Amino acid sequence: MSVFVIADLHLATADSDKSMEVFGNRWKNYIQKIRTNWQAVVTPEDTVVIPGDISWGLATEDALEDLLWLEELPGRKIIMKGNHDFWWSTVSKLNAFFEKHNISSIDILNNNALEAENYIIAGSRGWFTDKTMQNVDGNVDYGKIINRETIRLKMSLDSAVKLKESTNKEIVVFLHFPPVWSDFVCEPIIALLKEYNISRCYFGHIHGNYSQPDRFQYDSIDFFMISADFLNFIPKII
Repeated sequence: MSVFVIADLHLATADSDKSMEVFGNRWKNYIQKIRTNWQAVVTPEDTVVIPGDISWGLATEDALEDLLWLEELPGRKIIMKGNHDFWWSTVSKLNAFFEKHNISSIDILNNNALEAENYIIAGSRGWFTDKTMQNVDGNVDYGKIINRETIRLKMSLDSAVKLKESTNKEIVVFLHFPPVWSDFVCEPIIALLKEYNISRCYFGHIHGNYSQPDRFQYDSIDFFMISADFLNFIPKII
């Protein structure tokens, strides 16, 4: 029984016109690649963490076909919100939606922590504090967003610490946005990771950059890039 991770599935199973090939040829037939590779490495007893950008759906109902597609794949899935997950709703509404449609293998990581094998899974979406690194429409208050994401990560880590009291498992953090990228450092997120003695952090969001090492260290924390295209659509064991 293993724990895997892969971010940025960008599913559009009901929309054949939706393409990710703007990010490169590696995205050609990517949905089939995900299915084939997932089935090759993940067993029903395993867990897969998916840190955001799961479906292109704009409303929860729009994401149903993608969620059912995910439900059919082997293993337990732990999902998080990414910047493109506009279909995301409150946890209570999502759980009710899952129950209505017999989706039982998907758990939600949102202001909480979850156990998976020898690990305690914690995390949040995160955000870029540098406006030049994130293209958004309108006047966005970056400070407000990163403050909110920091609070959410702290809530998740506090929940993880409570779980650790009875299990003593390693707390591993998953983010959608990288807290460190090139010259950019999200200091509030890094400070939290240091405060809670986190040694491993996995992130996605970055596409089309395949020269980046899959692992690097910053301030004694190991960071791993796990965007789907970077992993060539093969879930990575942690």
